[in-house]
Amino acid sequence: MTYKGVDPATITPEMAVRIRVWRVDEELSWRAVAMAASDLWNAEYGSNQLYGKDLCAAAAKVLGEDPHREPWN
Repeated sequence: MTYKGVDPATITPEMAVRIRVWRVDEELSWRAVAMAASDLWNAEYGSNQLYGKDLCAAAAKVLGEDPHREPWN
């Protein structure tokens, strides 16, 4: 499977909150965020680090936050 990115429009506010909890509160790596999302939402990318990074960026955008600033990084 070729990874093609995450469309922020596909991330609901509820999903964004869940992703934020994984990354910020639980301090998961991008790879671990990707695996948790794949497990929960049946995504096809497993622990793909790029997928995890894109999920975090999309979630931050949905929540009106900057993924390159605290608390995301």
